[in-house]
Amino acid sequence: MVKKELTNTDIAESIPDLWKPLTPKQQELLAQNFTIHRYKKNELIYCEGEKPMYLICLLNGKVKIFKEGVGGRNQIIRVVKEKEYFGYRAYFAEEEYVTAASAFEVCTACLIPMTTIIELLRENHELARFFIKQLSIDLGISDERTVNLTQKHIRGRLAESLLFLKDTYGLEEDDSTLSIYLSREDLANLSNMTTSNAIRTLSNFAAEKIIAIDGRKIKLINLEVLKKISKIG
Repeated sequence: MVKKELTNTDIAESIPDLWKPLTPKQQELLAQNFTIHRYKKNELIYCEGEKPMYLICLLNGKVKIFKEGVGGRNQIIRVVKEKEYFGYRAYFAEEEYVTAASAFEVCTACLIPMTTIIELLRENHELARFFIKQLSIDLGISDERTVNLTQKHIRGRLAESLLFLKDTYGLEEDDSTLSIYLSREDLANLSNMTTSNAIRTLSNFAAEKIIAIDGRKIKLINLEVLKKISKIG
């Protein structure tokens, strides 16, 4: 863990949703317990079965939340983008982590002890409402993903994942290339399919000129067709 001297302005810009509702005294408490941590590509941030201790906010980079499934195959539950919070649900549920988290790429996150968060929640109702909203949003996304990954066919699942990555991480300057470069295994784990099925379906999409592939780069050529495939499942 890397301790860094940060000004209140630095912290306010890093975690504005948490900082803004706090009183000056509460902001000072948070500033005294604000820690940053840099992670290497593929480095674990937390492991399944560990005791949760921190609220984590991703400052830059990309993170995946995943769970080991049958036969040792991982299932990516969700992906995290900059300025999103994660790692705290298990603490509120008074349980160990049921998932793991790792860095897709080099990233930086701030870690705040959950004991500090609880102390702030006792004094600040606006902060409590913020967490209720965040948990509710995450639950809605999880419910929708569960339906999509269990009811759609392979083509629909992969199309949905590509659109999901576009909506989460956006596109590069050409306005068509996904700004995240996933391995075929990660893309398969995100789409609830085998790696071989992901490779074959990507090749089919490329042959149909729906996407273009350059190594790990994926360019979305025909967005409307991709949306149609995702919708019909």
